[in-house]
Amino acid sequence: MPDPLDWLDNALADLDQHGLRRKLNARHGPQRGDRIEIGGQSLVNFGSNDYLGLAADPRIAAAVRAAIDQYGWGSGASPLVTGRSDLHAQLEQKLAEFEGTEAALLFPSGYAANVGTITALVGKGDAIYSDELNHASIIDGCRLSGAAVHVYRRPDPLGHLEEFLSKSAAFHRRLIVTDSLFSMHGEPALLVHLAKVSAEYDAMLMVDEAHATGVWGQRGRGLCEVFDVERHVHVRIGTLSKALGSHGGFVVGSSKLIDWLSNRARPYVYSTANPAAAAAAGLAALAVIEAEPERRKRVRQLSQSLFGKLAIAEIPFSGSYQIVAIHLNDPARTMAAAAELRRRGFFVPGIRPPSVPEGQSLLRISLTCLHTEQQIDDLVAALVAITK
Repeated sequence: MPDPLDWLDNALADLDQHGLRRKLNARHGPQRGDRIEIGGQSLVNFGSNDYLGLAADPRIAAAVRAAIDQYGWGSGASPLVTGRSDLHAQLEQKLAEFEGTEAALLFPSGYAANVGTITALVGKGDAIYSDELNHASIIDGCRLSGAAVHVYRRPDPLGHLEEFLSKSAAFHRRLIVTDSLFSMHGEPALLVHLAKVSAEYDAMLMVDEAHATGVWGQRGRGLCEVFDVERHVHVRIGTLSKALGSHGGFVVGSSKLIDWLSNRARPYVYSTANPAAAAAAGLAALAVIEAEPERRKRVRQLSQSLFGKLAIAEIPFSGSYQIVAIHLNDPARTMAAAAELRRRGFFVPGIRPPSVPEGQSLLRISLTCLHTEQQIDDLVAALVAITK
């Protein structure tokens, strides 16, 4: 009897041929921002989004243990049935206060927050304007919405965006959506200009702060805070699973926005809520972020240090925040470089299509507050040895 999955043999072989087949790794022990153990090898970890070193923080773990003792583990239902505990409600209130908005809503993941929000805000007869560097969760939300999707591209994203918007009168609703900090290249969106353009064309503006929440801004609210555009951004997305060291995504904004999403965002309505213990971890992490601003200051200092050392070593890179990309372009060369770095004791992920466009494979370095200057020096020396 023929196997209907036989086509996978050729498809996987094709991935192998083009250097695009991924292999699963298993981490041993806790997630730490500075070290990781994989396959019995202890590596300096430059691949984590645990930017503030909270994923294994004992205070977060203690809050989770206490919540499990009181609430158990599973939440048992979607938030609109019985899955939303008082801890979820407390975290939503705290997130709204932290972000300076009227309300907040928790989602099972940042991915779900993006997909659910976009598809609840626009549909057939509407238009979306999406940056070409946006995360896959934004891209998928755009595709699933049924709206007309316009991708504005380099080298002139703002000019391209305005060209689209100038022809947008026929659409009912218009949504401009962007990451604040692009996760593969480490570059920021032009948020000041996007705020201006969204007002000029009466478009909704949605910004995903996934890689900036907790790390950037005077209070750690992200790049919208840095560039003073918060009041002009109608929808802000964040995640608990990166700098906050927990799990889940969230949306903040006006009360009417949150009311609408709780009724119409399908990943919210139809997913079992995250455990109450995850909400407890989020509450504990927010307390640490507010009490210890030196964590994000340390990330900024290390970022500047790495930029300077790469420049001195004449290693081309992109990134102006805690994510730095070393562009090698060819996927096979990129993965060979990542393997050699691992042999030398560093975990630096190689990023290939479809995570980046064809011809743009790269090594992505992520910094956390737990890294040391010596680790950065050693990494730069290794990069010099393998890229020149």
